[in-house]
Formats: sequence, structure tokens, C-alpha cells
Amino acid sequence: MKNITTKQFSILSDHMDIYQFMLDIFSSTRWRGVPAPFWEYALVSDWMDKSYLHRCRIWKDGEKIVGFCFHENPVSEIYFSLREGYEELAPEMVEYAERHMPRTEGRQQLVLVGDQREFESAAKAAGFTQCGGYDSMVYDCSKPLEYRLPEGYSFTEMGGVDEAKACECCWKGFDHETEEGPWNGEYEYAFELVNAPHATTKYALAVMNSKGEYVCYAGMWWVKENRLAYLEPLCTVPEYRHKGIAAAALSELYRRLKPLGATHMTGGGNEFYSRIGYERRVPWTFWKK
Repeated sequence: MKNITTKQFSILSDHMDIYQFMLDIFSSTRWRGVPAPFWEYALVSDWMDKSYLHRCRIWKDGEKIVGFCFHENPVSEIYFSLREGYEELAPEMVEYAERHMPRTEGRQQLVLVGDQREFESAAKAAGFTQCGGYDSMVYDCSKPLEYRLPEGYSFTEMGGVDEAKACECCWKGFDHETEEGPWNGEYEYAFELVNAPHATTKYALAVMNSKGEYVCYAGMWWVKENRLAYLEPLCTVPEYRHKGIAAAALSELYRRLKPLGATHMTGGGNEFYSRIGYERRVPWTFWKK
């Protein structure tokens, strides 16, 4: 007999249990929600608004976590994680999201990831309709990934990424320089990521030009429990794009993680990933009223 209770999320007392719950329910071959690092990466990032975390909700069966409703960025994008065998909770979780999770200018969007058919049915029953989506791509590590760096470039050594240079690379690589101005030299926020409970920053790498400047950065969360190499983030400085540098960076990550037992490596929705051999597509669908 199920004994379902709910409680609000507390980052101090609940995060480690939620992370373990996400590890438990995840499958690299059948996504039913986001991988665990998706959530932790957001929590330790400076771009996430954390003032609404108390609205995130946990469902428990006795002492076992069976469901989680949460936001990422923006706070009006709502996600769900649900343990198999508890699909009957989906309508209640969708109702909670609509009534209690945050909105931006009165708007809210449900984000369903992978095979979350129970939430799709619950969303439709509650009056939501699909308003868009995209496919993220996953690399099957049983195949070789062998792109090489162009001449004149090199990788940082294992565990040798300089945080300040990485932050500058990301500022430029995500086009903040053209949109918001030059990098201001602030990189203290990076240490929240470095010190995240499950961060594996020693596997991250940067690509350097002949001057030692970082021109590409690739973060890596090694999730040994799921045999998953979770890529986050990946960026290339604008003037160094379309040279094969990012493909070489992913190949180097493959060479570092494959011997550890990685079976899959995540990517993104850009067609760049399919061009270099990513095949599996994981649907992300958006639902609104």
C-alpha cells in the first residue's frame, strides 16, 4: 500500500536525496526526465533565480522519494521527475505546477523530456497544448569519436583548467561580449561550480591557441552510476568557430571518459552534433495554456 506525502524542497536538507533519486530513475537509453547534473548545474550557476526554490515540491512514498516538480531557468519553465510505478501521480503533479509554481509575467510552460507520456496525458487533460520543442542529441560511446585538433592548438591537461580563463572563454563563447560588453574579469562565481557536491571538473577541458588563450571550453559531469558523460557547458569563441575545434574537444572528452565506462555522452539541440556523429535524439516538448 502506498503512503504518499508531499513536502517543499529545501536546498540544505533535500538536495543530496533529490540527486540520488534522479540517479535512481534515469536510464541513458530511455530518458524519462532530465539527468541529475541538469538540476545540480542549475543550482550552482549564477544565472538561475533561486528565490522560488521553496515552491519546488517532493512526493514521497513513506521515506522514498517518488516524484519531484521543479523549475530551472527561467523560473516559469517547470520540469518533472517521477519514479516508475507512480505514474498515477502525474495529474496531481501537473495540477500542483499550474497552481503553485512560479510564473513570468503571468506565463508558465511545462517542459517534458524524453518518454514522459504520463505527463503528456496529464497536461492535455488539464488543458495544456504543445507549443514547441526540440531534440537534444546523445552520442553512443560504442562508436569511435576521432576528430583531431587543427595544427597550432592544444588541450589543457587533466585537471588543469584555469577558472579565470575558462570564465572569459565562456563570456565570449556564449556571445556575451557582443551583447553586454567586454568581460569584467569576475570569476569568483566559478568556484560554486567547482565545489558542487557532484562536480567532476577534473574531466573538463579547454582548447588553447598558440598564445595559450582559451578558445573553446567543454565542461564535463561524469555520472558513473548512469555511465553517462554529461556535457555542460560547451562553447567556442566566435572567431574560432567552424574550424573543427569543438568536435576535437568532444573527441578528447570521449577519450577521457570511455575508459571509465561511459556508454553515452550528451550534446545539445544544434545540428552540429549530428554532423559529427551524434545520433540518438531526446525530445524536449513545451506545453502551455
